[in-house]
Amino acid sequence: MTSAPLAARLTAVAGPLFFPVTAYGPDGGVDLAAFRAHVRAGVDAGAAAVFACCGTGEFHALTPEEFRLVVAAAVEETAGAVPVVAGAGYGTALAVRYARLAEEAGADGLLAMPPYLVVADQEGLLGHYTALAAATGLETIVYQRDNAVFTPETVLALARTPGIIGLKDGYGDLDLMQRIVSAMRTGLPDQDFLYFNGLPTAELTGLAYRGIGITLYSSAVFAFAPDIALVFHRALGSGDDELANALLDHFYRPLVELRAKGRGYAVSLVKAGVRLGGLAVGEVRTPLTEPPAAHIEELTAIIAAGRALLEKYRAEGTR
Repeated sequence: MTSAPLAARLTAVAGPLFFPVTAYGPDGGVDLAAFRAHVRAGVDAGAAAVFACCGTGEFHALTPEEFRLVVAAAVEETAGAVPVVAGAGYGTALAVRYARLAEEAGADGLLAMPPYLVVADQEGLLGHYTALAAATGLETIVYQRDNAVFTPETVLALARTPGIIGLKDGYGDLDLMQRIVSAMRTGLPDQDFLYFNGLPTAELTGLAYRGIGITLYSSAVFAFAPDIALVFHRALGSGDDELANALLDHFYRPLVELRAKGRGYAVSLVKAGVRLGGLAVGEVRTPLTEPPAAHIEELTAIIAAGRALLEKYRAEGTR
C-alpha cells in the first residue's frame, strides 16, 4: 500500500488498467510464482494499476486464504510502482471480510462487486456499499453490473459516502451513464468522481464512452497482448481514431465475436491467451470451462492479425 490516495493515482493514467488472471499449478492450487511473473510482466509493459482477484482473476473461485495470498503477492511484486486494487464481493458480511483481508495484504483500494445472487432495491444496495466502504480505510470503486444497477440519485448518494471514489460500469447502458454523469456534474459539481468503462473487452466501446467523458477502462486484453492494448490505449487517448478503428476492425471485433461463442470466455479465453504468450497459469476453475482447440486456434489467429496491423503501421512510419 502506498501513501498517495488511490483516486489521485487513477485520475490521469498513462497506461491500461491491468486485470491479471490468477495462476494455478498442476495440482489446482494457486501458483504464486507464476502469478508474480504475470504481474511483473504487466507492470513492466506499462500497466497503470493492477486489479487483483477481480472478475478476470476468478474472485468467485478463491478461498479467503487464497485471496489474501494473491493480493499480498501483487502488492509485493508491484512494490508501490502502481496501485493495487482488490476485488470484494458476495453478501455484506463476506464482502467486508474480503475487504479487510485486502487491507491486511496491503492493497491500495477495493473494487466492490455486486452482492451475491439477490436482486436488491436502491436503498439496500446503498446500505451494502456504505457498510463496505466503512469497513476499512481503503478507497472503494463500486462495480455496476448484473444485479447492481444504480439510478443517478443513488450514484450521488454513493459519491457522498466517505471512501467511495468512483463507479465502474459493466452494464453498458450509455443513456444511463450519461444521466449519471450529468447528475454528478450538477449535483456535486466540485467533487472529483472517477468513472470506468468496465464492459468485457472495454476497448470495443471505448470511443462511445469517450464521447460522454469516460476515458478510464479495464483492459482484459492487456493480460495477454499488452503490446496491442497499449497501442490502442494511446490511440484512444490521443484521438487517433484511424488507428483505433483499424484495431477495432481487425482485432477487437473478431475477439468479441469469438468471446460470444462460449460462456465464461471473458475469463477462460483471456487465460488461454496468457498461456499462448508462454506463461503457465493453468486452467480456469470450475464451474468455468476451457475453450476447445478450435477456439484457441481462432484466438491465435486474432492475436497474430492484431500484431500484423501494429507492424504495418510501424513499417509505414505513421504512428
